Amino acid sequence: MPDDEYTAVLAAAEHHAREWLNSVGERPVAAAATPEEVAAALGTELDDEGRDPAAVIDELAEAIEPGLTAMSSPRFYGFVIGGIHPAALGADWLVSAWDQNTGSRIPTPGTAAVEELAARWLLDLFGLPPGSGVGFVTGGTTANLSCVLSARGEVLRRAGWDVERDGLAGAPPVRFLAGDAVHSSMALAGRMAGLGLPRTVGADDEGRIDVRGLEAALAEGAGPVIVALQAGDVHSGAFDDFAAAIDVAHAAGAWVHVDGAFGLWASASPSLRHLVTGFEAADSWATDAHKTLNVPYDCGVAIVRDESAMAAALGAHAAYLPVPGAVSEPYDHTPELSRRARGVSVWATLRSLGRAGVADLVDGLVASARDLADGLAALPGLEIVNDVVFTQVCVAAEDDARTAALVRGLVDDGVVWASPSRWRGREIVRFSVSNRGTDATEVARTIEAVERVLGELPSDG
Repeated sequence: MPDDEYTAVLAAAEHHAREWLNSVGERPVAAAATPEEVAAALGTELDDEGRDPAAVIDELAEAIEPGLTAMSSPRFYGFVIGGIHPAALGADWLVSAWDQNTGSRIPTPGTAAVEELAARWLLDLFGLPPGSGVGFVTGGTTANLSCVLSARGEVLRRAGWDVERDGLAGAPPVRFLAGDAVHSSMALAGRMAGLGLPRTVGADDEGRIDVRGLEAALAEGAGPVIVALQAGDVHSGAFDDFAAAIDVAHAAGAWVHVDGAFGLWASASPSLRHLVTGFEAADSWATDAHKTLNVPYDCGVAIVRDESAMAAALGAHAAYLPVPGAVSEPYDHTPELSRRARGVSVWATLRSLGRAGVADLVDGLVASARDLADGLAALPGLEIVNDVVFTQVCVAAEDDARTAALVRGLVDDGVVWASPSRWRGREIVRFSVSNRGTDATEVARTIEAVERVLGELPSDG
């Protein structure tokens, strides 16, 4: 390749990346253009002749920029999305430049080694069993799916059925149980695994699973069963009673999975680890590094205690693939055979932060959530409707119409973006504090913006 083949295009990409990163904290958070407007700016027809790569990058950045939401803004509180740690971004750029298909250790020993270190460090941080299988997947949904597939295979093996060989047709039915507040990604994982939607067994007002309801549901039948628990309810941030629920589930022979898309990181903080007491006794866990750890998209993490169950469910086998050795291959832990080295960004972030830095990151998010809740609760006409135990803050106005108007007003104001939702029978505004940059200053700016928008709403909502 010519020495300068990439020089101009990388310079253009770096320029636009810097422009974006330097503006993301102050620009209006909501996108200013529709998909149709962005497409029109780019031109909808494919030209017969090509264009200079650097010019293409300039064209792309200029056309798409009005259609970008400032999701890395410290005042973006939607969808539980973190910011971008500098080490993670730098590592992610290198991963793209190296272009390693990290499916196997043999052709890609460099990135495989880094991912294996990242996996080992995550297990240590979380306090999970050493030797567990760890897969770096596309996100929280795929992490849940990977774990559910591992669970499905193992519980059916215990019942005398090899689902990897024979499929689901004719297999003993697998019961799939969860609390009433089960997240949609968990339900989707069950659907994709052929289990259908989970049967819900009850929950308290904060979304924590009803352990007595779980015990009663387990007692209604026998045979293969998977129980889904959660670390961090998407509305309240609440954590299930893991010790009690896992004891009940294991007594019935169930596989227990913990959906901890953002909440699993509580285990990395000495001051918050009580929230996950007993969770290490589960059989599998899922999280998403682009949330609390602030790694760029995409980077889910699937963890299975019994690595052999994970490999049986997800592993690939072909004559052209390396002969299985003493150490598992990366493709034994993910649904993908071909993929980028997502775990490298996790390694870089953990290396940059260290154990204490990860704890400080998580503690800082929780402190900001509590400060935000205190400030919003002091505003006339607003009510905090959840018990703020982690990073979620849910707010409601006097009635649903005024709450909906507040959401629209915040989008138009541009300083803050928060998610509208419906919880416990009423409209709410959900603030998910997930960005490492959401400090006391940004919390104060958020409260000021909400107060300003409230003041501009008509008295009837």
